[in-house]
Amino acid sequence: MIAARDWDEVGAGVFHRRYQPVDVSVVAVVGPSGVTVVDTRKNPAEAREIVDDVDAAFGLPVVAAVNTHAHYDHTFGNQVFVGLGVPVYGHAGIAAHFERFEGPRLAAVQADAQREPDKDWGEVVLTVPTVVVPGVAGGAMRIAPGGRPIDLVPLPPGHTDTDLAVHVPDAGVWALGDVIEQSGPPMFGSGSYPLGWGGALRALAPRIRSDEVIVPGHGEPVDLGFLMRQAERFDEVARMIVRAWETRTAVDEVQLPGGLLEVWPDWMLRSALRAGFAQLLSPERSGR
Repeated sequence: MIAARDWDEVGAGVFHRRYQPVDVSVVAVVGPSGVTVVDTRKNPAEAREIVDDVDAAFGLPVVAAVNTHAHYDHTFGNQVFVGLGVPVYGHAGIAAHFERFEGPRLAAVQADAQREPDKDWGEVVLTVPTVVVPGVAGGAMRIAPGGRPIDLVPLPPGHTDTDLAVHVPDAGVWALGDVIEQSGPPMFGSGSYPLGWGGALRALAPRIRSDEVIVPGHGEPVDLGFLMRQAERFDEVARMIVRAWETRTAVDEVQLPGGLLEVWPDWMLRSALRAGFAQLLSPERSGR
């Protein structure tokens, strides 16, 4: 029996740990010859902590890492794993997302750390995945680092256009990154596609058995019912955006539905409105 200190076993040989700050989920898939880590946290020091924790808990090397999407708190530790010779798997769109969003933000903070003093990005070298997972048209990719089968399933645009579902079929565990969140409301952050987010979850749902465990990007493991409830909420957000667009209502003038304000704060829903309007202005980004 593996003595997995501070890790919760969510399926046979699959472990989940919630790291602070930002309550980010890291998943360890333990195989006969090594461990695959899902998500690399937000700076090199935090990534090195993962490597040390895996060694202490499982006594096996990290043999692969996977990014569930492009955002900084899931990818800015990539350089540590690449430096160790560990392959990092990620969606084909991550490089473009980095160029448009994470790269400029990182450069601004490194030029003036006081812009975001909580980030500790001084040592970050933006590092794209070394093994690219094709987009939705390419279908799922089966890998087996460490001797465990793992399916990497690219999703339609939702939280970002780089979302990747990670499935460990022999354990009945999914790691979904921030397409769902449990410890707080899902974020309409950089590069989000609120018009298609609910549809992305519904497209994934038939793959998930009712008895399987889902690890969100932040928070405690959930089930398929939780995922479907979040999909319904995203559908409500999409309807709000389309109504505002069709009535030519400015973002700051939209009367936000009370039910949505019970889930998301005012500023976040207005962020969703701006992202949705951008989708509607650009048909190729519509995600509908």
